[in-house]
Amino acid sequence: IVQRFLNHRLQYSCSISPVRLIDGMIVKEYRILLPLAVAEYQRAQLYAVAETSKNETGGGDGVLVLKQHRFTSDKIRPDGQMLSGMYTSKIYHSKSKSPWVFRKLLPDAAFILHEECWNAYPYCKTIITNPEYMKENFYLTIESMHLADRGGSQNALALNSDLLKKREIVMIDIYNDSDLKATDITPETDPRVFLSKRTGRGKLTADWSKNTTPVMCCYKVVQIQFKIFGWQRIVERMFQLQYPRIFCKFNRETFCWIDKWYDMSMDEIRKLEHETAIMLTRRIKDPEYRGIICDVGDRPADATKSDISIG
Repeated sequence: IVQRFLNHRLQYSCSISPVRLIDGMIVKEYRILLPLAVAEYQRAQLYAVAETSKNETGGGDGVLVLKQHRFTSDKIRPDGQMLSGMYTSKIYHSKSKSPWVFRKLLPDAAFILHEECWNAYPYCKTIITNPEYMKENFYLTIESMHLADRGGSQNALALNSDLLKKREIVMIDIYNDSDLKATDITPETDPRVFLSKRTGRGKLTADWSKNTTPVMCCYKVVQIQFKIFGWQRIVERMFQLQYPRIFCKFNRETFCWIDKWYDMSMDEIRKLEHETAIMLTRRIKDPEYRGIICDVGDRPADATKSDISIG
């Protein structure tokens, strides 16, 4: 019954408004501090995306890479700045990784997400859509800028005055694990415990960002449009609540994998990306769930304990 109601509201929303970012949309800017140099993070991020994609793919859910090629465009940033970098197109099958209420209310098509990413480091832009179900009524953007500071830049992504008024700033420190679940924390990826053999960095203390060099900040502005009448604010808030965990977990792992990526060249990173794309087409067919999925006691009805791998 609820699903039929949502389908009705979706059809109603399609009939009353074109594609646009809704005026009341929640805008959050996440600022993630890391003990890395900006130049290092370019390789670190690409390595971690490849590894995380492998760790999060299995049981029919996860990542498939469709395209990857270089781009040059002045259509990516609102200010028309000419950018050059790498374009990537992916599909995410995300049902087992989605909040319980979404899995109960929405059909399978709602969990097939299309991602386009324009990586012109230190600037990146990601757009996520759901053409199979939500069509023009779901639109998520993440704009990122990476700077050699401690999170003090007031407008790193040159947001306009309207967005600045709506923006809420959320600081994320990889030392702080309060946004994580117990299954996200391991000694190997805990920066309080980890010590890099290659660089000597690690075993961070609570005030590490004040007295450690190098230090940098990832600025990420997340905007979500969910255009079903009556559900917009609820769903947008639920989406935004996921991002502190996602960003904290990803960047803790990125730093703690430093001994694996530190000596890799960009050519070696690109080779890893290519090999990973091929591997993912096989891994998504594996019966085992991997990565961030539904909690224990809240797993798919046809899954047993041995089917589930969390973290």
